[in-house]
Amino acid sequence: MPEREREAWDILFTDARLATMAAAGVPYGAREGIALAVKDGAIAWIGPTDDLLHRNARELLPLEGRWVTPGLIDCHTHLVYGGDRAAEFELRLTGATYEEIARAGGGIAATVAATRAASEDDLLQTARPRLEALLREGVTTVEIKSGYGLTLEAETKMLRVARRLGGDYPVTVRTSFLGAHAVPPEYAEDRAGYLEAVIAMLPVLAESGLADAVDAFCEGIAFTPEETARLFTTARELGLPVKLHADQLSNLGGAALAARFGALSADHLEYTDEDGVAAMAEAGTVAVLLPGAFYVLRETQLPPVEALRRHAVPMALATDCNPGSAPLTSPLLTMNLACTLFRLTPEEALAGFTRNAAAALGMGESHGTLEVGKAADLAIWDIERPGELAYRMGFNPLTFAVQAGKRRELPTIEC
Repeated sequence: MPEREREAWDILFTDARLATMAAAGVPYGAREGIALAVKDGAIAWIGPTDDLLHRNARELLPLEGRWVTPGLIDCHTHLVYGGDRAAEFELRLTGATYEEIARAGGGIAATVAATRAASEDDLLQTARPRLEALLREGVTTVEIKSGYGLTLEAETKMLRVARRLGGDYPVTVRTSFLGAHAVPPEYAEDRAGYLEAVIAMLPVLAESGLADAVDAFCEGIAFTPEETARLFTTARELGLPVKLHADQLSNLGGAALAARFGALSADHLEYTDEDGVAAMAEAGTVAVLLPGAFYVLRETQLPPVEALRRHAVPMALATDCNPGSAPLTSPLLTMNLACTLFRLTPEEALAGFTRNAAAALGMGESHGTLEVGKAADLAIWDIERPGELAYRMGFNPLTFAVQAGKRRELPTIEC
């Protein structure tokens, strides 16, 4: 072994089975009887345990055949918000549709009112248990959107909370500014004025560093393709990457619009057509599928999974954790829903929360697979095969997680 590799590692895992999720023609990129070394927050060495010439590490952890995957990445959440919408859940069960509730002043507007009324500390406290639920199932990176403030003050409040969560917990937080989520009540008769207000927020957010990307909801009950294009033009001029809630309730050409702006991802996609899929493939835009919202809203229009496969568009998965259409904080259940409802394979589901989710956040070079040089974000599972992660419902086989090369313990937060 070269001399540089004889330096002390921080952690050495031995006798592991790896689901590397690196594209290598092997299901799950699986390797068995493997040792993995971590140094300075990155994966420093991977190889057969039997070939290991030295075990010079500060911490030695025999895994006794447990499976190691990349830490899970939840690439689409609305984790920070005020209030809840349990009453709307009951309304939908009596026959009210998502659109009907929204047009009657419920839906996003109800959460906007509660979020505006909440203090920053209040939002932080209510977001903590949602984040902790994700971490307990092996999430090491999470994207958090704004979009329930719809004023500069309230949107930045949400984004500050997201950053604080990343400081309080052993997790990587990426943020998305979703000011174009809905038209707030005070602009009900002035859509154009609100769009101008959102566009005017972008330079402030770009300078503050609070937003890693810009998102929008392109839909009949939200923003038109033309309005979205104006927003995205300004975002790109400011150097902010874009993402899009696209084609969830109808086909407005959102996927193709996202592709035209080189979006990191287009999300939902139930009504996306073949042309939209082809445009995403050409642009390298990731498809983010959200089966939790599909399930809760009792939708029947399936996303175009076969077309996405034909065009080799990477498919990511996410919980879409939000108070209305997806009050879901379980990536493992999300994998099961994706397999059961959308007919993804268990391998596609795991790729959706690792390799492809990293790409959906622009992090594919550093995260999402187990390869030397990538971040040492790991999830260690007490399972016999990787497919179990999508197979079981309501069962969590996580042994522990490693975040940036450190075995993770959730902090005790004083309330």
